[in-house]
Amino acid sequence: MLSFIGRSFIQKIVTLFFVSVVSFLIIHLAPGEPSQVDPMNPKFTPEMVERFRQEFHLDKPLHVQYLLFYRDLFTGKTVSWKDNRSALEKIMERFLNSLPLFIVGTLLTWTLSFPIGIRSAIRRGGIYDRSATFFAYLLISIPGFFFAYILIILVVTQFQVPVIGMETFGLGAASWLPRFMDRIWHLLIPSVLGATGGIAVLSRYVRSQMLEVEGQDYVRTAKAKGLPPEQVHYKHALRNALLPFVTMFGLILPGLIGGSVIIESIFSWPGMGRMAYEAILARDYPVILTVNFISAVLVLIGTFISDILYLVVDPRIRL
Repeated sequence: MLSFIGRSFIQKIVTLFFVSVVSFLIIHLAPGEPSQVDPMNPKFTPEMVERFRQEFHLDKPLHVQYLLFYRDLFTGKTVSWKDNRSALEKIMERFLNSLPLFIVGTLLTWTLSFPIGIRSAIRRGGIYDRSATFFAYLLISIPGFFFAYILIILVVTQFQVPVIGMETFGLGAASWLPRFMDRIWHLLIPSVLGATGGIAVLSRYVRSQMLEVEGQDYVRTAKAKGLPPEQVHYKHALRNALLPFVTMFGLILPGLIGGSVIIESIFSWPGMGRMAYEAILARDYPVILTVNFISAVLVLIGTFISDILYLVVDPRIRL
């Protein structure tokens, strides 16, 4: 078991190194240079360009830039080219904004997908299964930005409340309870919107996996022995059907960054996805590389957790 965990950890470290190299090279293959002279800005002189290149090591060879960048990143000295703020400080600020959105959306997705998918599999071909399949494909087919605007229009017209941003403008002087409830309200709508697509997709996976396991010989044997249907479905079938979702559970961590760009843009939510998009438009390479590196770390942490969970739930891996 320890050798399995050790090999998995070493593989993740090697993978992270190659991801950092490839992402650094891809960023520098992008057209244009961050230090090029802007003809629309007369204050941006060639002298300022040269000082900019020296300050951020752009005048050095590419492999030296790579080493200096990650040295500054691990020591907390990497700064944004856009506003000269610490890249890690900016990311942490946006991370704390994206975290509640991610947690609520993930909880809604995973707590609703499994009951819907399991019941659809148990009642295959029935009215419930057909209805769940119809609404699942409907939610998958509707573009997220279109559904978001429909939801905003319905909520604003029916309840006469604002839904844009993290809080209602003008509540800064109110007591903590109204501000807390206002924050919960602004958090609920984007979270529900972010969870709808995930529920539709994940419930289909749960249904198909349950149907596959229900057709196995040991499940038919359990039914033939006269075991109660609840014990057959939830003890024998569900336990083995959950194994593939252990891997999927480890891959939800990158959703902190890339899974909510559209939602954060539509609802003006100052999160990490929106910050990464703005950094790409501004060619803010230190922020882009830092966000990309953190995304890779989250992916590898998630897969490492999945490996450990698989080790716990599947005895064949331990053997």
